Amino acid sequence: MVQDQPDLHLEMTLSDAELDRYARHIVLREIGGGGQARLLASHVLLIGAGGIGSPAIQYLAAAGVGKITAIDDDEVALSNLQRQTLYGSGEVGAPKVAAAAKAVARLNPGVRFTGIRERIGAANADRLLGTARPDVILDGSDNFATRLAVADAAYRLRIPLVSAAVAEFEGQLGVFRGWEADKPCYRCFVGHDPERAEVSCAEQGVLGALTGVMGSLAALEAIRCCAPFGEDSAGKLLLVDALALRFRTLALPKDSGCTACS
Repeated sequence: MVQDQPDLHLEMTLSDAELDRYARHIVLREIGGGGQARLLASHVLLIGAGGIGSPAIQYLAAAGVGKITAIDDDEVALSNLQRQTLYGSGEVGAPKVAAAAKAVARLNPGVRFTGIRERIGAANADRLLGTARPDVILDGSDNFATRLAVADAAYRLRIPLVSAAVAEFEGQLGVFRGWEADKPCYRCFVGHDPERAEVSCAEQGVLGALTGVMGSLAALEAIRCCAPFGEDSAGKLLLVDALALRFRTLALPKDSGCTACS
């Protein structure tokens, strides 16, 4: 379903510099000046500033998302640089949120960046996300416990969730708004509390460029949440197989037996 067109009167809020900077968005019929104004007024919160968060932050900042918040307690490591292109060799050892703040300021000084150096989990997810109250959450975290905690909090707070993951040569991406009658929540997709062994990126490896693909696609979906265009992605799951260069989209039905949203 094609979304309604942006309100044209919102174009008046753009400065001359913004009209020039975001000209390639503005000429898109589906976005226009109104959509760009919406992006400038939007707030995207990222869980993780690593393999997925790194390219997502770059494209969200370049797109003119007015406020970006990133929650990450990690430091830049030399082994990160194979895929986390937001950082350079000189930032090894620096907190990722501090290095990301410098990168965003360089990319687009008109974007407000807030870094929260804290590990998010079930005990503090409601506080962190509820205090920030973003328009959309982009989760690129690297462990399943964090993804569940974030998804549950996003559902309780009714904040759209863009969830992206990558391992070895495969990636997946979904948008979740489980409080809506016809849309699944994250637990409709993964189950209530599935038992699965956590395998780190260091143990199984990951194709660096694939994290760039998935992070960029996650940024695209976050932008779609802020300034709607094209078809609604909620209720779909994108699967990427880099070995075969295959992209598949599956329908995710709402689980009538889901303990979270049914």
